[in-house]
Amino acid sequence: MAVTENAKERFRRLSAICLALPEAMREDKGSHASFLVRKKTFAYYLNNHHGDEIVSVCSKALPGDNLFLIDANPKKFYLPSYIGPRGWVGLRMDLATVDWNEVKELVHGSYLQTAPRKLRRLIEELSVQPGSALRRS
Repeated sequence: MAVTENAKERFRRLSAICLALPEAMREDKGSHASFLVRKKTFAYYLNNHHGDEIVSVCSKALPGDNLFLIDANPKKFYLPSYIGPRGWVGLRMDLATVDWNEVKELVHGSYLQTAPRKLRRLIEELSVQPGSALRRS
């Protein structure tokens, strides 16, 4: 898929969600990006990875959740190459609409599985405070 203004805007929104998390960093690699916390990847932005024509965010899922999500909605979710069999799931961002609450939930869940305990506790504390930007919708 060619990089369009729509794709750029979606990448910007994804980056904002990921980089709002404590100590999160982004590493750009061509038309792809990795989002890391303390050198550990918690999300990938993939744009036409190995010619698959898919633009997506890939994140870690709880055991079995990746396959459940794919079975429940195979047009939206897919098993990404290489990392899918290790518990990751891809959420397509090249569809007509993107549910940004769903993106945020997947990214935050992946971050919580990846981040050190101290940062996980910080997120959990912030998520229960009224008016917190990190609170789940």
